[in-house]
Amino acid sequence: MGLFKRNPFGHILFLKRWMILIFGLLTHRRYHGFNALQIDGSEIIPTLPERNVLFISNHQTYFADVVAMFHVFNASLKGRQDTIKNVGYLWSPKLNIYYVAAKETISEGLLPRILAYAGAIPVSRTWREKGKEVKREFNPADTENIKIALEDGWVITFPQGTTRSFKPVRKGTAHIIKMYKPIVVPIVIDGFRRSFDRKGLRMKKKGILQSFIIKPPLDIDYENETIEQIVEKIEWAIEQHPSLLKVIPAEERAAEEELNKKREWRY
Repeated sequence: MGLFKRNPFGHILFLKRWMILIFGLLTHRRYHGFNALQIDGSEIIPTLPERNVLFISNHQTYFADVVAMFHVFNASLKGRQDTIKNVGYLWSPKLNIYYVAAKETISEGLLPRILAYAGAIPVSRTWREKGKEVKREFNPADTENIKIALEDGWVITFPQGTTRSFKPVRKGTAHIIKMYKPIVVPIVIDGFRRSFDRKGLRMKKKGILQSFIIKPPLDIDYENETIEQIVEKIEWAIEQHPSLLKVIPAEERAAEEELNKKREWRY
């Protein structure tokens, strides 16, 4: 790899590699030390193709979720099944992993801007900005950037577009799936909002069991399934379908709703 070789977005791969290594070392104990990350299904990761893979997941913090995925993916590719023990996997990370993030999120401060260099695909929210409701047209450039990232490697996206639980899946993800026909791999996470602050940059509690479940790729009929059918399939896959809220114990449901209310003004 040439010293100044760049990815399709102009990021120097040499710098990106060292950023992933440094931040990986700094964050490793947040998942394997101060807290415990319980992983299931990571044997799926090495079987995936090098490109055109879309990971869909529920969302609990801005950055801690993504950082955990970088750890799990790279550990799995180095033969560590369902564990991130021994950080040696960080010495040669997969560099063509990208994640979709709101532009306003990755521009709030120096550290988010640095983390964005590791693989953020900035997109403009069409429904909310700086805590206020907005209504704007979708930017075609955002879709094009996701296409470029899929053609180069793997893309992580959070189809609800918010860290609040059981919010509707945005149709944009379904449109991406129909247009570019990626392999779609669902991930379900839990415990992150109890471990970290909203941004996922600061630990707020130790000794939390975090769960990270990787499910088999979805069976999608790209040509014949409707946007609505794909949206519903995503909701079930990441365990965020509205009907699932009814089976959560009343006490847990009330706590979840209260947490969502507290976060409401921030989005």
